[in-house]
Amino acid sequence: MQKVNGIGGFFFRAKDPTAFAPFAETTTYFGRPEQAWMINFRVSDLDAMVAQLRAAAIEVEVNPEVYPNGRFARLKDSMTSIDA
Repeated sequence: MQKVNGIGGFFFRAKDPTAFAPFAETTTYFGRPEQAWMINFRVSDLDAMVAQLRAAAIEVEVNPEVYPNGRFARLKDSMTSIDA
């Protein structure tokens, strides 16, 4: 079973983004406006984690790009938007 190894980032919206490098309150980078935060989780094997989530009927969107800091996939629920 795949598990989360750690947190890669914690992102949130703010009216005055001056501390902790938050996203602007109006960002469209993640979720709907009422979704105020996003967590980036670190995993050992992204492909295995995605397969496990999909097997549990969780919709996962895999970003096809490979970045210097890794690969990313996105899943959402009704209240939050989560990157793994």
